[in-house]
Amino acid sequence: YLEGGFAAWQNADKETDTIESISVDELVKRLEENPDLNILDVRKKSEHFSEHVIGSENIALDYINEHIAEVNKDKTYYVHCVGGYRSMIFNSILRARGYENLIDVQGGFTAIKESGKLKVSNYVCPTTML
Repeated sequence: YLEGGFAAWQNADKETDTIESISVDELVKRLEENPDLNILDVRKKSEHFSEHVIGSENIALDYINEHIAEVNKDKTYYVHCVGGYRSMIFNSILRARGYENLIDVQGGFTAIKESGKLKVSNYVCPTTML
């Protein structure tokens, strides 16, 4: 609990940081301008295998430390999970380690799929990975 909330933190001149967060519509717009954008799915491998944005990369939040070298600090990544919780954790961890070019996709894969605006793989039951 922070008495006075976030405003009190800012008023005390404490350090803050932000992570850009965009809607699926904005992601689609940016993809139209640059089809080579890097979409990074941080869901578990089985979730990505089951259904994913065509062309997306997968680095599960669960294994961030083992795969951090795969994230190029010089590239911009549009990061999503299923709904937004894990992607924000992923972005925060990398931001603390000096990564600047991370953009969160609001609503995650759920919003992406519901929009119908991006190509998504056909569903495969994840139990086939067992």
